[in-house]
Amino acid sequence: EYRLKAFKGSLSKEDRKIYETLDPPKSIVIRYGYMKMVAELPYNGQAKPGCGSKLVVRTPRGIEIGEMLTTTCANAGCGKSVTRKQMLEYIEHSGGKDYPFTTQGKVLRITNIDDLNEQKRLDRKKDECLKTAKLLVAELNLPMKLVEVELLLGGERIIFHYTSEQWIDFRELVRKLASEYQTRIEMHQVNARNEARLAADYARCGQHCCCKQFLKVLKPVSMRSAKVQKATLDPTKISGRCGRLMCCLRYEDATYESLRKRLPSRQSRVTTDDGEGTVINTQILTQLVLVRLDSNPVPAAYPLENITVVPKDKKSKHRKKQDARKTDQRVDVDPRRPQPGKPMVNDDVKTRDKKPAEDQVTKSNSSTPDASNQKLERRSRKQRRRRRGHSSDNQNNDNKKPPDIQSE
Repeated sequence: EYRLKAFKGSLSKEDRKIYETLDPPKSIVIRYGYMKMVAELPYNGQAKPGCGSKLVVRTPRGIEIGEMLTTTCANAGCGKSVTRKQMLEYIEHSGGKDYPFTTQGKVLRITNIDDLNEQKRLDRKKDECLKTAKLLVAELNLPMKLVEVELLLGGERIIFHYTSEQWIDFRELVRKLASEYQTRIEMHQVNARNEARLAADYARCGQHCCCKQFLKVLKPVSMRSAKVQKATLDPTKISGRCGRLMCCLRYEDATYESLRKRLPSRQSRVTTDDGEGTVINTQILTQLVLVRLDSNPVPAAYPLENITVVPKDKKSKHRKKQDARKTDQRVDVDPRRPQPGKPMVNDDVKTRDKKPAEDQVTKSNSSTPDASNQKLERRSRKQRRRRRGHSSDNQNNDNKKPPDIQSE
């Protein structure tokens, strides 16, 4: 109420007249909880709250304090109201089904001094609750880490946020905490990114962490995004407060990808104002192409607008010269050499005078399949003869008797 009076007092006469003609909003979009959940709730009050106003709301968790974001009805008390269609489109583009949005609940009233003082008193009890819970976790030897505790204004429940890498049976812990505080206990498991959303404050850039400020759906970030954006691959420089890759790498991923597709690939042939050349490297943001010209071995950078990619089906003059050199080298090869994979034939063996050589003809006849089979048969016969001779020599040596030794 005090904020509304101050807000009215800060308005000019013309703005105050416009504000008085507006009707109270019928539906309000609020943000509540430590996890920054969003809800669209009906409102039946006569006051005209504005964006940023603190409201007492009933959510599926209980009665708690929320912050007004906007309204979804026309002629409302907030000048920044949006239509319900615009809100649903924003939710669809921001995460769809994974977006933490609900329509269950109701806006009860605008917060007063008593509500704010009660919430401050509950917040002062958080450290004591967290300390007691940690002692019980250590006593029960549970592999879990308590991150934050949340006490609702209505006192319906106490929510403990924790992290763990495995499933935990905390029924005994819940029983002891319920007997200690005489209320319902809820254990909410979070991952590393949600832990940063609860506990982190500022990021490397000097701004509030994106997950704590406005991000609702924390999608995974791949190392490919860091490589495409030419960022350093040092984990200490591309990791956020959660120890994972920074979420901001995903913001410009689509832009980098579209710019990258416009650039020619490496080792492709391009035409510049100075002639043809080969692409060595590219820069995505500046849209520059580093080209090594055929006439100059020193690379030079050219804007993307000043180069033309040579189609693959149309070979450049440089490629044609290279192919011609290869063909010339093939002609200089000795024509007497047979083609690979084919037997040597008499007609293929010719001298430089294009006449068949007699000695080469005999060699070519010996290189036919029949000649090779004859060679194999000869080798096998020689090996058999050697084996037979060796075995007969051994038998003769065994049959010989040792000479008698005559003693003098």
